[in-house]
Amino acid sequence: MARILIVDDSPTETYKLREILERHGHEVIEAANGADGVATARSELPELVLMDVVMPGLNGFQATRQLTKGADTAHIPIVIVTTKDQETDRVWGKRQGARDYLTKPVDEDVLLQTVNRMLDDA
Repeated sequence: MARILIVDDSPTETYKLREILERHGHEVIEAANGADGVATARSELPELVLMDVVMPGLNGFQATRQLTKGADTAHIPIVIVTTKDQETDRVWGKRQGARDYLTKPVDEDVLLQTVNRMLDDA
């Protein structure tokens, strides 16, 4: 299946996402903050990134913008996965280059449908 990068500073959230994705055959790589997420995406070139927003240092919006503007990473679809569920957050996330926006807690079926759609579109 696909190599998916999870960028989230919550070990609990990362574990939940990893468990779902690995159970469905995906390979998971992790980064615990936005800066590490950008560096990992550039070095590993995953097929998809699941990006949290609220993280220390470089937040998910900033990391998404860096990845979608980078020549080497612009092709990688990014799905924001966050607790921020205001419409303004959704609009801002999409303006930064995110292809989709999910709110936590994420339903497993919704997550898998979104992941499969992003991988099919890539």
